[in-house]
Formats: sequence, C-alpha cells, structure tokens
Amino acid sequence: MKRIGILYHPKIGKSEQFAADVEQFLKRKGVQCWVHSSWDEVGAKKQLDGTDLAISVGGDGTILRVARIIFPLEIPIVGINFGNLGFMTELRAEEALDKLLVIIEGGGWTEERTMLQAAVTRTGNKYHALNDVVVGRGKFLRLVNIQVHIDGEAFTKYRADAVIVATSTGSTGYSLAANGPILHPESRDIILKAVCPHLSMDKAVILSPASVVRVKVFTNHGAVVSMDGQVEEPLNTEDEIEVSLSPHVTKFIRLRPKSEFYSTLVSKLKGKSL
Repeated sequence: MKRIGILYHPKIGKSEQFAADVEQFLKRKGVQCWVHSSWDEVGAKKQLDGTDLAISVGGDGTILRVARIIFPLEIPIVGINFGNLGFMTELRAEEALDKLLVIIEGGGWTEERTMLQAAVTRTGNKYHALNDVVVGRGKFLRLVNIQVHIDGEAFTKYRADAVIVATSTGSTGYSLAANGPILHPESRDIILKAVCPHLSMDKAVILSPASVVRVKVFTNHGAVVSMDGQVEEPLNTEDEIEVSLSPHVTKFIRLRPKSEFYSTLVSKLKGKSL
C-alpha cells in the first residue's frame, strides 16, 4: 500500500490528533498519506486518486461517512474505534499502530459488505447506503401509511413511524433497535422491518438478494427517506422509492478470524468494548 487516506471525526476531540499521529507513523514507514475530516465529503473525495486504503478514525458513523466518500471506488476501509460500540471498526486506538503495520505489509483478509441503492421516482435522485434506507415520518409525531411492493407484487400496507430496508451491516443498527434480526456481515439478504407499526404486521421479513422493494408513502404531515441516518430527502404524499442491492460493495480489511464475529457480537451487545 503506497497511498493511504486517514479520515477522522471532527467532533471527537482526540481523533484529529490521533489521525495526525497515524500519518506521521506511516510516513516514517515510507507510505504516502493524506488526512481529512470525514464530514467534508466533497474535499475528501478530491484526495482519493491512487488511494489504496482508507483509515477511519471514529465510530460506526464515521465509517458510514467514509464509505460514502470512497463510493464507488471500493477502496478497503480499516476502522479505528473512537466511538461507542464500534460494530464495524477493527482496531482499538492502543493497538492501531502495530496492527496497521501488519496491514500495510499485506496481512489480514478482505470482508465485503453489501450496499443498497435507492431511487426516488418523482425527483430522480439516486442514493447508496451501507446500513439502511428508511422511509418514515417527518418532523411531526404522526404515523404515516406506507405501501410496500416486493418484486412487483403488493405485500402489505403499514401504518407506522417508518419502514426500514436494511443490509446485513444495518442489521446491528436501527433495524436491531426495532427488534429486527441479526445477519452475518457477509450475508447478501435484505431485511424489511416496520418501526412501531399500529395494527399492522410487526415481524421482520428477510428478502432474497435479488429482491426489489418499492415503497409508497401516504401522509398529510410530511415524510422523509433517509440513507444511513445521514442523508435525507423530503417526500410528498404518494412519493415512491425503489430499493434494491447496489452493484457495489464496501470492503473492510480484517485481522480477526471470521469465526470471532459471534463472540464479538455478544461482547458488544453487553455494552463491552473489545
């Protein structure tokens, strides 16, 4: 790896200084580096040419931003945890420099995570998400009616706060908070889950990787479609959103054995840090 980007969370006090420390460490090893705030997506994208690895210094939210910055280049990411649970991060701060040396020398393995693509029919806007696409109420605390079609066939109509369409990565995020199932990180299945449904189906549905979900929202009080909880577009009543797997993936460099996913999961769900 000859060129590495280091992206940090600007609101976490220690992350910027740590990113600078990583930069100096890697430069001493002969690696060209650049450092940028993960919140300045436009500026960071200008640095991507020739980048072999993206280091995320922050939590899972930072990784979601980094994934959006590097899209669609599929540059591998390694996450250094400065957040809370850090489901997607790989390294603790105190071990990061030693472990990064292993990675730049070719160690570790590549994990591929599916992404979703979403298109808003009325505006023509298209988005990609690593965690989830959520269609739900806007600023008013009112339920919305959401009609769902799967592969062109009517499925059901929810009256709920929102409907989540999630990847396996998103299965440990908002979907999990809504009592959705947990999928293995490399699963290509899609989760469909309503949030606080009223007199409508409350069970999650697992869809095949080839499924196309079409969501139509009905509301007099405003609604939004949200990608990874970070990018939103307001919706009008009867707006439709089509969601399916993206042809692109997000890649992560891992050092831990694949078999450690389940023990790591249990540890983090207990609120413990690895």
